[in-house]
Amino acid sequence: MISAMQDLYLFLMHRTIEALVKLSQEEQRKKKKKKRQLLLEENTADQNVLEVNSVLEELEKEKKYLDIQVCPKCRSPRIRRVGSMKGDTSGHMGLLPPKFECTDCGWQERLVLKATNRKDSLKDIAIIAEALDSENNQNR
Repeated sequence: MISAMQDLYLFLMHRTIEALVKLSQEEQRKKKKKKRQLLLEENTADQNVLEVNSVLEELEKEKKYLDIQVCPKCRSPRIRRVGSMKGDTSGHMGLLPPKFECTDCGWQERLVLKATNRKDSLKDIAIIAEALDSENNQNR
């Protein structure tokens, strides 16, 4: 009787260990998949940044200056304004800033980054310096 219980106990322990190993292997696969996906997103973001920079440099050579809206998540220049029929009525009525979305990654928000080839004015430089100063003071 005791040996049968010991055998059953060993069998159950063996099954539990197998299940734990299987779970940890699946978790490792998920982590690897997520890591690959993040690397792929970083590579596409880098490619998008290079593409935007090259276009801005070409336009600067032609003495044409402009701002390009860029997605903060994937750095894609394919940004469009969300329509009022798709959930941004308050933005179109002027109660809130307009909402934008990225056609590449699906990001949606009211804040968008701008890439530009314009020269910085003294006012822009002063604003940047003030922001860096306040950041440095907060880090102390």
